[in-house]
Amino acid sequence: MYYYSYEEFQQEIIPFTRKIKEEFNPEVLLAIARGGMTLGHFLAEGLENRNLFSLNSIHYEDTQKLDTFKIFNIPDLSAYKKVLLVDDIIDSGETMMEIKKILMQKYPHLELQVASVFYKSSALLIPEFYIKEAKEWIEFFWSIKI
Repeated sequence: MYYYSYEEFQQEIIPFTRKIKEEFNPEVLLAIARGGMTLGHFLAEGLENRNLFSLNSIHYEDTQKLDTFKIFNIPDLSAYKKVLLVDDIIDSGETMMEIKKILMQKYPHLELQVASVFYKSSALLIPEFYIKEAKEWIEFFWSIKI
């Protein structure tokens, strides 16, 4: 297991945000709840973008992958074109592919790109923007157990 600290995130988020602004500059940041919420907030601040929305997706329970997807609370994106989907990690890529498929069916005019802190090279989808490749299970500083 790899612990991804706040200090590490703090060092990497500014150049990551600059890259996204220079190469895509989205109108909307669509964070995948819950994992994408922290990254979405930091990107919204850095990009000075108040169009930070979220949708819910459930494909994991703790570390256990589920057999089904649950994707709900999809915001109205009809007035926008450039949307950045934001998550903490692209693991198998299945969830993000399903989200993209649903969004494109509902809003075929969208230009969708994906940003994540980590991705796995074995994923079905490699994000356009990422900070690092994950070689093992990641424990994020925002993941807490009570």
